[in-house]
Amino acid sequence: MENCIFCKIIAGEIPSKKVYEDDLCYAFYDIQPLAPQHFLVVPKAHIAAANEITEEHAALVGHIFAVIAELTKELGFADGFRVVTNCGEDAGQTVKHLHFHVLGGKPLGSFN
Repeated sequence: MENCIFCKIIAGEIPSKKVYEDDLCYAFYDIQPLAPQHFLVVPKAHIAAANEITEEHAALVGHIFAVIAELTKELGFADGFRVVTNCGEDAGQTVKHLHFHVLGGKPLGSFN
């Protein structure tokens, strides 16, 4: 998608602090971190939001969660982290490219 900031980051047109990359996904640190560890994992295929995920994306989403599990181990916070994806403007989604925020490195509390 030509005007998508995440597609441009994946293509190397916009710099990022890369955490991980493979054929299916790209992970990079958030520029406005909300926790000591805060990175995003995005599929390389442009999917606008979680409500566009179909059965054909099941393996991709599973792969992304496996990558998240491995990265949290490597970065030393696998014992406690949060994965968040916002879907739509009402949920706070500002970039229309599916992405998963991974936050950890401190107690995050509950939503209660």
